[in-house]
Amino acid sequence: MGQYQGSCFCGTVKFQVSGAPEAMGYCHCDSCRRWSAGPVNAFSLWPGDRLEILSGADQVGEFHLTEQSYRKWCKQCGGHVFTDHPTWGLVDVYVANLPGLKFEPALHVHYQESVLPIRDGLPKMKDVPAEMGGSGETLPE
Repeated sequence: MGQYQGSCFCGTVKFQVSGAPEAMGYCHCDSCRRWSAGPVNAFSLWPGDRLEILSGADQVGEFHLTEQSYRKWCKQCGGHVFTDHPTWGLVDVYVANLPGLKFEPALHVHYQESVLPIRDGLPKMKDVPAEMGGSGETLPE
């Protein structure tokens, strides 16, 4: 069982996750793209009880547009750290913030909203897998 430490951009908020992520992949939804200011977001989903904030918990800000995603950032530097997904019982720790984690993406989600087609042979989900409340439909690369 591994432990992976990460932090916000300035290092004020430090955290770790333990074990293995439930899933890793890429999200192409408009919300993630706008939040990350990038064309795609690399995610790692962990059970919420596997995330521990080591320091700077009082500096974690939160915003949620919907009940699906509670986005968290550092109040000092504005660096994004993770997103709670309470309806799934999972937290998305952004892969860029876990330098020791070997990123092994298994799929792309919300590919119907993609602005950056990626031809890597991985499944391209129209939205999210059926187990997570989505259609389970895949799209061609």
